[in-house]
Amino acid sequence: MTWDLLLYVPTVVALFSIGVKLWFGPNQTWAYMLFFMASFFFITGANRVLGGRLMLLPGAPTAIEMGRQQVALILKSGQRVDLVKNVRYFSDYAGKSFGLSGMDVSGKKRQFVLHRGQFVSDSVFNDLRGLLAVYK
Repeated sequence: MTWDLLLYVPTVVALFSIGVKLWFGPNQTWAYMLFFMASFFFITGANRVLGGRLMLLPGAPTAIEMGRQQVALILKSGQRVDLVKNVRYFSDYAGKSFGLSGMDVSGKKRQFVLHRGQFVSDSVFNDLRGLLAVYK
């Protein structure tokens, strides 16, 4: 989370402050683009920190269940998402997180990122990564 905050906060502040400077200057055209970029990075960073790292948003996965033909994720809102088709597992090189994607029962493509800190212990995280390696 700290890395995300160190990445997004200065970027948003810089884009917004340069946009304000251009807004009150002679060239307002570029200010619109900078405000848009600042808004985009703010929304993306807030979603990543609140949904992925802190798991505060209703769409954040809080539990995962493995089956023979599917992977089920329980979201913070209580909704259960069953990934039943085209399930793919993506691990990162550092081993700190992994991604899951696939089609749910209604045919909608869903993507989730799970981080090591979301699990009870590192052994549970590593065991789950080993089980999910089937979907690579």
